[in-house]
Amino acid sequence: MTAPRPERRLNLLTGDWVLVSPQRVSRPWQGAASAPKPASGLIHDPSCYLCAGVTRAGGAVNPDYQGVYVFDNDYPALLPGLTAPGPEPDPLLVSEPEAGVCRVICYSPDHSLTMAGMSRAQIEAVIDAWTEQFVELAGRPDIGAVTIFENRGEMMGASNPHPHGQIWAQQHLPNEQVAEDACQRAWLVANDVPLLTAYLEREFEVGERIVVQNDTFVALVPYWAAWPFETLVLPRRSVTGLDELSVRERAGLADVLSRLTRAYDRLFDTPFPYTMGFHQRPVDGRPEEHITLHAHFYPPLLRSASVRKFMVGYEMLAMPQRDLTPEEAAARLRTLV
Repeated sequence: MTAPRPERRLNLLTGDWVLVSPQRVSRPWQGAASAPKPASGLIHDPSCYLCAGVTRAGGAVNPDYQGVYVFDNDYPALLPGLTAPGPEPDPLLVSEPEAGVCRVICYSPDHSLTMAGMSRAQIEAVIDAWTEQFVELAGRPDIGAVTIFENRGEMMGASNPHPHGQIWAQQHLPNEQVAEDACQRAWLVANDVPLLTAYLEREFEVGERIVVQNDTFVALVPYWAAWPFETLVLPRRSVTGLDELSVRERAGLADVLSRLTRAYDRLFDTPFPYTMGFHQRPVDGRPEEHITLHAHFYPPLLRSASVRKFMVGYEMLAMPQRDLTPEEAAARLRTLV
């Protein structure tokens, strides 16, 4: 049997390369190990500024909400309103104004409930709220892109354990979407089929990186995954945004999100940290048939509940690198769905 050798794989969505080094997977570890913080188990925490009825730091009082609750972030990274161009640009010191809106979306009034513990109906309600927010924000003249995301766990920088995500809508298309937009647009021009449609067909042919699927959605470990247990969630029918999903497809998305997040929690028997987010069409008015809605899950854990992957050194100075192959990661997750 041939010994595994390093190779680089192309991320079709961004044009970046990822170094895969399977021969390193058994290397010993004497680095940092961060014990995960256990869930509190509290249904309501009067000190939590996302719980129902609590006064937030900025003075606003949360209503006694019973389902999904959305509000404007009290400490936003972006501010609304169309912005005028700045002074004549300096080619060495380049900047420009950026307008936008930042919102918080509480998934449930239950302080202890994560997506992995939510019912499919509860996740569908979150998807409905995501969709409503996307439609509303996309209709604003000062918005060109809407990013919906969640940071789960202290390891991923979540400032509050209450189950919640964020929505940042801004004037210009952010970096990751710029790269994905260009790659998907170029592929459609060259091949007359959306990139992620062609890619999903190939993944079904190969089969080894599929983690969970139903009639409308699929979660898989992408061929070019950089994070150890990274996954990509794709619709079977190419749509450009959440607002184009049918009722049946929203139910299918809820099912895949439920099963995938439960599998993550089972992997190391811990509340699994991750950053998750949706990429949809830009909302600048251009035709966007090259875009396919998809969600990225970027979890940092590598070997256990306490040992994580660090994107440092070579990853920051050269290119992403991984030891565990995407195929091995998919096989491990698949047994837990």
